[in-house]
Amino acid sequence: MSKEDVVEMEGVVAEVFPDTRFRVTLTNGIEITAYASGKIRQNHIRIIAGDRVTVEMSPYDLTKGRVTFRHKDERGGAPTGGNFRRR
Repeated sequence: MSKEDVVEMEGVVAEVFPDTRFRVTLTNGIEITAYASGKIRQNHIRIIAGDRVTVEMSPYDLTKGRVTFRHKDERGGAPTGGNFRRR
């Protein structure tokens, strides 16, 4: 399977499971099970319920997918620098 064979869709994370797995509700209303891609895990990108994500799916099994991108939110709930220190 090559890169051109994947189906990309956007969705919202509905539920977070252990082992970097998620239940994602796609924009067309269908729920799928997805896992975090290697780059997401490698860069320690945290995905929580309610995040908007991009999911890649195989055209052969549209019930499973891989989260490839977490979109920036305009919520403003997370600290954005300022006096936030990492220990």
